[in-house]
Amino acid sequence: MTCRQAERTLFVSDVHLDAGAQESQRQFLDFLRTEATRADTLYILGDLFESWVGDDAGDNGPVLAALAELTGRGVACFLLHGNRDFLIGQRFCDRTGCRLLPDPVAVELGGERVLLTHGDALCTDDRAYQELRTVVRTDAWQRRFLALPLAARSLLANEARAGSRAHTARTAPTIMDVNGQAVERVLRATRARRMIHGHTHRPAVHDALIEGRPVERIVLGAWYEQGSYLLYRGGRYELHTLPR
Repeated sequence: MTCRQAERTLFVSDVHLDAGAQESQRQFLDFLRTEATRADTLYILGDLFESWVGDDAGDNGPVLAALAELTGRGVACFLLHGNRDFLIGQRFCDRTGCRLLPDPVAVELGGERVLLTHGDALCTDDRAYQELRTVVRTDAWQRRFLALPLAARSLLANEARAGSRAHTARTAPTIMDVNGQAVERVLRATRARRMIHGHTHRPAVHDALIEGRPVERIVLGAWYEQGSYLLYRGGRYELHTLPR
């Protein structure tokens, strides 16, 4: 899929909105009502929420309202699933005016093909996570999970988050980062000049050569301690932070 977009474009990832992180939520709401209103397009590359157990959960009303206000102003807002909020569905989109995109997805910016992804599928050295990801991304698993009572889904999500924290604590950081060969394979396959992703919480710009062709990988930061976004404008990409 290729999307043609306007010139001033914003990218965020890993906001991890949660009821227990009020400062993050306030900062993100402020971002939506200020910086985002000056953009033509906003891409949210996954993990907008710390967890999402279904569109019927009824949480994060202020965020959904702010997104609806933003899209109502004419700012196009696109969303990719993350590893925490892959159950976001059509009801969320109907309420906010956001549009779900497949992961990965190619967009065109300034006449250049850019690949967007959350990034978790590139962490191929983390085999335990990849096995889990394969299971929970199936339609059958998701139908069974969403058929459970909301209280049961919330309990299972809390248990999954605890398990994820334990897995992170005992796993080497290099294993949980993207695999270089996986990155190269997807860039070769898509012929993209640039990749933008989140997930690893390691904001940086990485340059490389593939078949003698210069490529760039831009990693977005997480919002746990400060805001983080990428701005595309006039052919340039700029990583920004919003100190809390």
